[in-house]
Amino acid sequence: MPNTQTPPRRAAAAAAARAPRLPTPVHSVQSLTPHLFEPNAVRPLRAKEHFLKADTQVELHTHPWPQLTFSTRGVIRLSTQDGSYIVPPSRALWVPANMPHSVNLIEDAELRTVYLHSWMAPSWENCEVLEISPLLRALMLALDTTPDGQAPADPHAAQRERWIAPLLIDEVERATQIRIDVPLPADKRLRQLCESLLRAPASRATLAERAATIGASERTVARMFRDQLGMSWQQWRQQAVLAHAIPLLARGMPVSQVASASGYATDSAFCAMFKAATGQSPTSFQHKKKSSQPQRD
Repeated sequence: MPNTQTPPRRAAAAAAARAPRLPTPVHSVQSLTPHLFEPNAVRPLRAKEHFLKADTQVELHTHPWPQLTFSTRGVIRLSTQDGSYIVPPSRALWVPANMPHSVNLIEDAELRTVYLHSWMAPSWENCEVLEISPLLRALMLALDTTPDGQAPADPHAAQRERWIAPLLIDEVERATQIRIDVPLPADKRLRQLCESLLRAPASRATLAERAATIGASERTVARMFRDQLGMSWQQWRQQAVLAHAIPLLARGMPVSQVASASGYATDSAFCAMFKAATGQSPTSFQHKKKSSQPQRD
């Protein structure tokens, strides 16, 4: 009589294949030594660079000077207590002084940070996502990235930083500001509603249905969005969808699947929303394979 039992090894392999995949572990690192790049009157701009792998998290930290954060390749997410900001390579994020923030690498990225002396920086009180002009990018990349305690790679670094500073600030103040952030409200009930959508962005529940889950009327919740977040429910939902969709695109997921995972019935509707919000098509955010480059420590 043939043996109808599954061999133990095959059964174990089948069980492993059926098991849900665990999320990729997040590698947590500390604040990447901002104290070694402190700007001052002699060196009003300080730049640093780090090559970090996908799923790396730079832990929550703060410092008494403002910064510009961007990546020459790879999408990043910077989070504060008030919300999250998606930063693709075409954008930079302004972070005010003394604002606690953390950074998550959505894909492998070359993370660049420019610290500015507070006396010369714009007096913006909130984070701002900025379009990077070719001139602004060139100025940021021209800065020496050697930490304190080591001789600068450029012996004229301090002088060049003083020359670059006023032009860089002028470009920052001229830059187009773009909304790719997901603000979160202080009100506990409204925050509960927002977080439920962030957990399930494909849900097509109406605002009235969502309002009922927190014991409020649709009209009340709509007013709370305007009063607390300065935007309508529709505008906030669009920002939440973008924050969900951009990392998926960066990881190479097809646009049709991203549209479906974001709650859109058709690709065309998703693409139209995406381009209207970001000025670019979804495919422009998709990961593109690059020729192998030597990795630096």
